[in-house]
Amino acid sequence: MDSIIRRYQPSDQLAVFAISADAAFFGGPVEAFLDDRVLYNDAFARYYIDRETAYIWVADDSHKVCGFLLGCIDTAYQSRQWKQYIVSRVLVKALSGRYQLGRRTAGFAIGMLVGLIRGEEPTVDLIVYPAHLQIDVKQGYRGMGVGRGLIAAYLEQLGQLEVCGVHLGTTSHNQIACHLYKKMGFQLLDKRPNRYWSRMLGKTIYNLCFGLKLR
Repeated sequence: MDSIIRRYQPSDQLAVFAISADAAFFGGPVEAFLDDRVLYNDAFARYYIDRETAYIWVADDSHKVCGFLLGCIDTAYQSRQWKQYIVSRVLVKALSGRYQLGRRTAGFAIGMLVGLIRGEEPTVDLIVYPAHLQIDVKQGYRGMGVGRGLIAAYLEQLGQLEVCGVHLGTTSHNQIACHLYKKMGFQLLDKRPNRYWSRMLGKTIYNLCFGLKLR
């Protein structure tokens, strides 16, 4: 891997958003299930850009961001703040007509809501695994050690902060990513069927949660 792993800078924002949306659908563009990529980034990435920049890492290849890791050391606190953020920012913008809200968006929203009601979201002990991460790598740079480098940098940071554990969410469809997590010591904590993705992809898909104890 020739890319440099470094801390996030404000000038990286557009690149992070672009990669996030381009990789949202199991490595493919978000438009496969959502009408508006700005909505996707506002809902799932912007919180970290606004509130958790100390735990964002990027992979830099010749001054071009080719991957990133969004992190948080206190998931319980972040979850409460994120819900308020969604209501105060994303919902307000949606109601004011600032997003494209079509059939794909409605289907995704209903699918996620039904999934929550059915208990499809894996559970994790936030006392043991308080931190979390999510990672995306630009197409053309996958399988080159970028993801491993990003995770290693974040784990070193968590160790310096004496965080006791970290977790992440993915799906059974992301087999290459799952293999990487296992090689880096993460263990499967919980597994739940995801009916929305299963219907879309035509095969059984599971929501997975992996965790790693750091001390």
